[in-house]
Amino acid sequence: MTSPSILVIGCGNLLRGDDAAGPSLVRRLGDRGLPESVRCVDGGTGGIDVVLQMRGVPEVILIDACRSGSEPGSLFEIPPAEFENLPPPAGLDLHAFRWDHAVALARSLLKDDHPETVTAYLIEGERFEVGERLSPAVDRAVDRLEDLLAARFIGHETSEAASP
Repeated sequence: MTSPSILVIGCGNLLRGDDAAGPSLVRRLGDRGLPESVRCVDGGTGGIDVVLQMRGVPEVILIDACRSGSEPGSLFEIPPAEFENLPPPAGLDLHAFRWDHAVALARSLLKDDHPETVTAYLIEGERFEVGERLSPAVDRAVDRLEDLLAARFIGHETSEAASP
């Protein structure tokens, strides 16, 4: 098995409605059959595990639900430049460990072995109650993001095949 050059991490809790957007997306991508250079991981709610998954991978894409007050199903891309100057995490509570904390901790702990590029996609959630399913708006947003990323990964496979 070759080392991935892109790692897609879905963060969130499968048991809490729209909080399952990240894990749902990585499962759907995995079902598509992606190039060997792309690995999908259900990061769940295990922040430290997410950090360790990033070791040695040049590019990381994080997917998570958010609550910003926007329209449910809104999709936000947090570009790599936003991650360049994250301060090292201080005084973290492991129960409140988020994807941005994982990126900052990876840069701090993994030193030269942290990802060169990190992008996050956040999907505005509507309902987060235990036992709920994805809301229709979030389910559609997960589908859109799945198609967008899958198209990119197919292009990634083609460009790798063309390299000497």
